[in-house]
Amino acid sequence: MLASSASKPFLSTASLRLLSLTRRRSLTCSANRIVAHPPDLVRWVRREGGSVHPDLTISDDSELGLSVFSTGEISAGSELIDLPSHLPLRWNPPAGPTSDKDDSVLGQLAQQIPEELWAMRLGLRLLQERAKDDSFWWPYVSNLPETFTVPIFFSGEDIKNLQYAPLLHQVNLRCRFLFNFEKLVKTLLNDTSQKNHPFGGQDVNSASLGWAMSAVSSRAFRLHGKALPNGSHEEVPMLLPLIDMCNHSFTPNASIVQERDASSPNMSVKVVADKQIEQNTPVTLNYGRLSNDLFLLDYGFVVPSNPYDQVELRYDGTLLDAASMAAGVSSPNFSSPATWQQDILCKLNLLGDNALLKVTLGGPELIDGRLLAALRVLISSDKELVQKHSLDTLMVLGNGDPPLGSSVEVAALRTVIALSVISLEHFPTKIMQDESVLKGDVSSATQLAVQFRMQKKLMLVDVTRKLSQRVKMLSKEKSTA
Repeated sequence: MLASSASKPFLSTASLRLLSLTRRRSLTCSANRIVAHPPDLVRWVRREGGSVHPDLTISDDSELGLSVFSTGEISAGSELIDLPSHLPLRWNPPAGPTSDKDDSVLGQLAQQIPEELWAMRLGLRLLQERAKDDSFWWPYVSNLPETFTVPIFFSGEDIKNLQYAPLLHQVNLRCRFLFNFEKLVKTLLNDTSQKNHPFGGQDVNSASLGWAMSAVSSRAFRLHGKALPNGSHEEVPMLLPLIDMCNHSFTPNASIVQERDASSPNMSVKVVADKQIEQNTPVTLNYGRLSNDLFLLDYGFVVPSNPYDQVELRYDGTLLDAASMAAGVSSPNFSSPATWQQDILCKLNLLGDNALLKVTLGGPELIDGRLLAALRVLISSDKELVQKHSLDTLMVLGNGDPPLGSSVEVAALRTVIALSVISLEHFPTKIMQDESVLKGDVSSATQLAVQFRMQKKLMLVDVTRKLSQRVKMLSKEKSTA
């Protein structure tokens, strides 16, 4: 699943230098932001009816980039930023869809975007505002970065440096989409007059589309829209000026509060301090309990020791047979389960025509619940004992007595440990080699790629360590008994 350097080229940072009409706002970039000297974003937010705490400022941090920092001590509960409903940039304004020709062209393009790439839809609106001479959002747009550190902008070599097939697959999917979407955009715009051109007549290619999609995926928030019949709310992606300069932390010092749903003209979005914020401290928000795959793919960074990071595996009986044999588990037969065991595997959706075979290691649970239940069931030969327990019970790695006994539990955990070791050995480089690379003079993209793969390996080592401790404890209890 590695991308070949001989195939379609990946988007590069250099490809962001696009040709554009000189009488329009350019879709090219300069300096670290779109323009060298953009308008004061804080002043614009205040002028347009928003509020910003007097002890907040935008600071250019060497590691974090442009970020919101405190210039003084801020007490818990303080309102840091308040954006009224007209300041967030969304697909449609609060009053609903417009009937302008350029929006109908965007609408036709948006219909070709798959739901999982929702960021591209809002990205079209962002590109439209970037091209306008008189865009209301220009003070915001002009403060956006000229480049992003997401993998679609990596070189082919740095894509390979990720060494992780699931992420490589996602990067390739996005790159292929951008190249194909560029053709569709050009075809549709060729028949559009200059007057009705949504991007002011400027050329739009895969690089500008990639920039827009990355700007949205790394900065947008999905807020509550109108209520749905099932009691939930639709999600409305929005770009929140200034708020999107708050960085991520799993232990944030602030949070977002939305007053009224997105369909209300009186909606507002606020950032409120959850704790006391000391002077010269960045304001942080929790972007979500995400794996490093999503952090790198959408945001362009890697979280060290991420408690929610995982490694994806494919459930495969032959692989489990090999792992159990390597673990010294007696009489494994994962590839040919008994009929009653097959029934349970079907209920776990690990067997059958529409089976979902992706399982994971890592994260707060350490072992994917479906994988753990399958191992317990397949190792046990006691049908009656297994059927006494619900699937929910079999899927949980608890701290109490193992549901099927210590012997089955130890065998299951040893098999998972062997799976972790096999997964670790599939990486072409070792952790020490990665550390050596990071000590050298490498590009930021290479650094991110190596950090990503090294964190996957360290996570597998941590899973192995924790499960080995549990095996040791269970073996000791069994011996004592």
